[in-house]
Amino acid sequence: MLRNHIKLYRVQAELSQEQLATILSVRRETIHFLEKSKHVPSLELAMNIAKFFKVKIEDIFYFEE
Repeated sequence: MLRNHIKLYRVQAELSQEQLATILSVRRETIHFLEKSKHVPSLELAMNIAKFFKVKIEDIFYFEE
């Protein structure tokens, strides 16, 4: 299963889900589902998230069995 550290980076940046969603041009619900690992992002969205936080994709997203 694809997991992530989006919430960790978002909280460190002192952003709400709504604020991050606006920055990334997605709905707040998308951020919510991503943080709960209930949605797999498109490659474009994953890259945009990593770019925004200035980290590698693999720093945010990882696989867990």
